[in-house]
Amino acid sequence: MANYYQLLGISRNATQDEIKKAYRQSALKNHPDRNPGDPEAEKRFKLISEAYEVLSDEQKRQLYDQYGEEAARGFAGAGGGHTGFASMEEALRTFMGAFGGGGSGGGSMFDSIFGFEGGGEGGDSFARQGASKKMSLSLEFEEAIRGVEKEVLLSNYATCSRCSGLGAASADKILSCKRCRGSGQIHQTRGFFSVTAPCPECHGRGKTISEFCPECSGQGRIKKKEKLSIRIPAGIADGMRIRMSGHGDAGEGGGPPGDLYVHIQVKPHEFFQRGEGDDISLELPLSFSEAALGCSKTVPSPRGRSCRLTIPEGTQTHKLFRIRGEGAPDVNGRGISGDLLVRVIVETPVHLTAKQKELLESFSSLETDQNSPRKRSFLDKLKSLFSPS
Repeated sequence: MANYYQLLGISRNATQDEIKKAYRQSALKNHPDRNPGDPEAEKRFKLISEAYEVLSDEQKRQLYDQYGEEAARGFAGAGGGHTGFASMEEALRTFMGAFGGGGSGGGSMFDSIFGFEGGGEGGDSFARQGASKKMSLSLEFEEAIRGVEKEVLLSNYATCSRCSGLGAASADKILSCKRCRGSGQIHQTRGFFSVTAPCPECHGRGKTISEFCPECSGQGRIKKKEKLSIRIPAGIADGMRIRMSGHGDAGEGGGPPGDLYVHIQVKPHEFFQRGEGDDISLELPLSFSEAALGCSKTVPSPRGRSCRLTIPEGTQTHKLFRIRGEGAPDVNGRGISGDLLVRVIVETPVHLTAKQKELLESFSSLETDQNSPRKRSFLDKLKSLFSPS
């Protein structure tokens, strides 16, 4: 007696998904068409198909688990020999069912297994979506932050206006294919099976054209240049992509058009820098005296505004000030924005005049450790590092 679980290589606790997966693998491996020189292949194929028929049905499986294969066969009403299938045809029906096929031809299932391309009925399968296109669009930094509308020139395949995509000089020039009688398919015998394939005369359309459209030569579409306005949302960042649905090449045979993918490139700015997220940074140079005494500065915002920033006395270089809401707006339009991060850079005076040097020397003589706490801390650490223990 055959052990159905062993035949499929699964445990007695296998789920239905595991049973179906194991059967598909075993059925394909042992299919007679794939083993033309093996006379035992048909027998193995019938056995594993019988195992799947029983185990894939929970009522049959329960009977099999309790009373064995004879009880399961009796429940199924199958007869005719050791395998439980009266003919190879019954095993094939089980095989087709496991692969989602239906009917006697099994065309959709054999398309993927044995390499046939399924033909359509009445030309439906000939409809193909047009190719999607991609392009790069360069933006100024301010355009990316504030949003802009750009007009571009595209060269795409467009539906032929003369024949409306039919490809024929007129509607009465489209005829039903004589070879396949308009079905778009022809039947072929392959081993044990009768399968379908696209009609070579009409290439699966089910129709033929007796006189082509003079404008597109039967293609149903022509190359055409057209202007397209692209709305760039405020806050878009370098490297982002915009999808323009339906602006790719026109489809064939009534298929939908492809899409246009616009890849954004943002030019670097002289002052502003954008990192990850919506915050934007700006470096603000300050003189020695401005940083020491404190001051008030007007800084530009990437949003096109001016912002007033108060610099307290004693500000050190690399000190970061945050101006809320003056960064990039959220590109998804959620009404929030990043911040403007202003980093102070204190410049050491250069090209000093004699008077400036004299004043700085006078100031230096008046300096104490209290004026430079970081310097004092650093020197103290050096002393402790090199002092004898």
